[in-house]
Amino acid sequence: MAEPAAAAQFQAPPQLNRIDRLANALAGLGLWRALATAVVCGALAAGALPPLYVLPLLWIAFTGLLWLLDGARRWPRAFATGWAFGLGYFSAGLYWVGHSFLVDAERFGALMPFAVGALAAGMALFAGLATVAVWLSKERGLARVLLFAAAWLASEWLRAWAFTGFPWNLIGTVWTFSDATLQFASIAGVWGLSLATILAAAAPSCLRGDEARGWRRVAVLVMALVLPAALWGFGALRLAGAPEPGAEGVPGVHLRIVQPNIDQRIKWRSDLRAKHVADQMALSESPGAKTATHVIWSETAVPFLLPDMTQVLEAIREIVPPGGLLLTGAPRRAEVDGEIRLWNSLFAIDEGGQVAAVYDKRHLVPFGEYVPLRSILPLDKLTQGGGDFTPGDGPRSLSLPGLPDVSVLICYEVIFPGRVVDPGSGAQWLLNVTNDAWFGTSSGPYQHFAAARLRAVEEGLPLVRAANTGISAVVDSYGRVVAHLGLNRSGAINAPLPNSLEKRTPFSHLGSWSLLILLIATFSLATIVRRLP
Repeated sequence: MAEPAAAAQFQAPPQLNRIDRLANALAGLGLWRALATAVVCGALAAGALPPLYVLPLLWIAFTGLLWLLDGARRWPRAFATGWAFGLGYFSAGLYWVGHSFLVDAERFGALMPFAVGALAAGMALFAGLATVAVWLSKERGLARVLLFAAAWLASEWLRAWAFTGFPWNLIGTVWTFSDATLQFASIAGVWGLSLATILAAAAPSCLRGDEARGWRRVAVLVMALVLPAALWGFGALRLAGAPEPGAEGVPGVHLRIVQPNIDQRIKWRSDLRAKHVADQMALSESPGAKTATHVIWSETAVPFLLPDMTQVLEAIREIVPPGGLLLTGAPRRAEVDGEIRLWNSLFAIDEGGQVAAVYDKRHLVPFGEYVPLRSILPLDKLTQGGGDFTPGDGPRSLSLPGLPDVSVLICYEVIFPGRVVDPGSGAQWLLNVTNDAWFGTSSGPYQHFAAARLRAVEEGLPLVRAANTGISAVVDSYGRVVAHLGLNRSGAINAPLPNSLEKRTPFSHLGSWSLLILLIATFSLATIVRRLP
């Protein structure tokens, strides 16, 4: 019964300017129209993510969200407004997850819309928590923008940890098109980029009524325009003192990264597995192979259980460079305490066909590599085989012959800020092997690669990425792409291994503490702003 009164309250008098009229019109929408508009705003915000990068949409999306929040008379509507925004954002940003259900459409295709919808609805809860927190503060103007940015940042951090965590498409990822702007991640991580992004995107919400007068209008322009420019300026100065991309590399190390582009629908066919291995061997030995010291294949590139398949090891040893290694993903099986267990692993295989080292994936994908609450949920996982994978003990670095110590990250282990390197290790580079064939030609592989580049900037470590269908790449310690092979292409990349930075980045020291510092600083600034006339 409160909605008609709220709508009447926000009818814009004719003498108001266009901004005020629009803000009041959004605040005066009835419940269902407001929620539908919030969904649209969230979907618009997703347009700024890779690979589109339409950043001006963020001003429309987040300004619209705060104006919609003005129409909330009670906290449940405030929560619902943020949740609806999140539903639009995650539905548009994570639509590609549905493609994995079509790989085996006969078994899983019918589940696709429910799975994508449930994922988006679950992730949207975190956006709802951010908006209800801001609504409860009762702040207005610039103080509200500051509190909203802090609340959104806190919700992203919570999303990165809750229920094993899923920090995909953190809003700071929208800057991965700009090498210069990315450099701020070396200090504050993607968290700092997210905070700056929300401040800039939500600032125009203050361009209405008394909120836009005097020094406040200047502050709005500073946040919306000068802040992103300042981030770019900082990055440009940092890069000005950096060596040219690819100019320097680890002496004596020459990598060959193989991208076979094997369609997921045929990857595990028993009659084609040997051919898949043979094709990757051929790519490994194609022109340019003689300079390679180490060959890298992607996640589960060997579709056999290693090291049980001695014939496979005997075959692939032929393409291992003398004195070097083949680093390849493959599943492995072993008996532990009388129980057969399965791991998603990376193997280092020497020229004698022996396994020099093994890394087991720690952060498994729910429903992809294991089924949560399997005793309750009568579901099969999407990947091959009926049993669940076992988590490893990462993050963990490997010491390998002829290479600096490496932190291995399988698949989406690379998306977790501050959790890609063992703090006690001497890792000098990051190795990400993945199989994004599950997601076809969609935004997913581009978003995955963008997140991986951010980890390189944050840690000040080069990143080498081998992906079955792409995007495979070598990225230097500043997040700049030295060499890459695009999506849905087969081939091999020859590149040196870039050097790590001589000094560790501030973020690599601070980790998640940087987020706490950002939150305290933002809350303190909001307290100061609210007391100013």
